[in-house]
Amino acid sequence: MRSQRIVLSLAIAIGGAATATAAVAEEYRGTWEQQMACTPDVWRLCSDQVPDVQRIVACLRQNTPQLSNNCRAVFESNAQQQQTQGRAQQPQMQGRAPQQPQMQQRPRAPQPVQPAPSRPPFDDED
Repeated sequence: MRSQRIVLSLAIAIGGAATATAAVAEEYRGTWEQQMACTPDVWRLCSDQVPDVQRIVACLRQNTPQLSNNCRAVFESNAQQQQTQGRAQQPQMQGRAPQQPQMQQRPRAPQPVQPAPSRPPFDDED
């Protein structure tokens, strides 16, 4: 009886962790350049949706006519990529909802470690 509770608790914990990991993996953020192109529009048009990424993307799509040229270009290029991917994968995806493409974030270069400036030893003899 007690071992069943332990096993059940462990199974629930593992299932919860797996679900949380999958939810994070599906989040659509775009590349660093795409984020920078749309950041002013996010604050201007969709600031009430921050920090929910999915709601921000939906808000930007609803306000497409008001987007800056750079941000509009991001959404147009993503739409073209989805159309070409959808044509290539269409037979496999029947009966499934289309998924948003996973955008990779730009890797950051490691910051060089700066040595502390050397100081002369403290001389207290005046």
